[in-house]
Amino acid sequence: MRNVTPQIHDPVSASLENKTPQEILTWAVSAYRPRLAMATAFGAEGCVLIAMLAEQGLAADVHLFNLNTGYQFPETLETRDWLQKKYGVQVHLVSPDSAIDAAEAESEQPLYGRDPDRCCHLRKVVPLRDYLAQHDFAAWITAIRRDQTPDRAQQPIVGPDARFGLVKINPLANWSKRDVWEYISRNDVPYNPLADRGYTSIGCWPCTRAVGAGENERAGRWAGSAKTECGLHVVTPR
Repeated sequence: MRNVTPQIHDPVSASLENKTPQEILTWAVSAYRPRLAMATAFGAEGCVLIAMLAEQGLAADVHLFNLNTGYQFPETLETRDWLQKKYGVQVHLVSPDSAIDAAEAESEQPLYGRDPDRCCHLRKVVPLRDYLAQHDFAAWITAIRRDQTPDRAQQPIVGPDARFGLVKINPLANWSKRDVWEYISRNDVPYNPLADRGYTSIGCWPCTRAVGAGENERAGRWAGSAKTECGLHVVTPR
């Protein structure tokens, strides 16, 4: 089932609204190779996009990377190993400044416990911004879906990302959770085993829990707080 889409002003994005993710990826590579990157946290959606790129022979044209916050589940990094082995790809790890770990070691309470927004900013937003600044990327691919959060519901298929100064491409914007898992099942795509234990959205271990019956798939992220995003995919910079 398709989601309600945001108002589309860009004719390029509008022309891609009814395309498949594979067609959108092919367009992205054609338009932005060799200055195209993809960030992945090895969620089910990211695994699907890596599989699609590999199966279309496009993986070598996209710079794949992961924001290695220092708080990823071991299973998440194991998923990276499985994907690299199966598809012959390399997913680079991008880590925050080591000074952050040193500062936290001197604190009585970790930053994620007292200021999760600041923690996400230092461990995800800043490393991403710095990494993008070090490379001559023109566009980046994400694995977000519109039906995940209100912020994501407003994302076009392709459009400017003012926060990072790139073009942002969302091939799975119109897909549902069911679409993702049907693709994984049909194509034997490796995925994070935490998904089988109720972790329907997987981030850093201090701020992620399994989801209960009837809960939204992202209810396990920053549970008990009003926080819903790490800051990478908000519509307006925070």
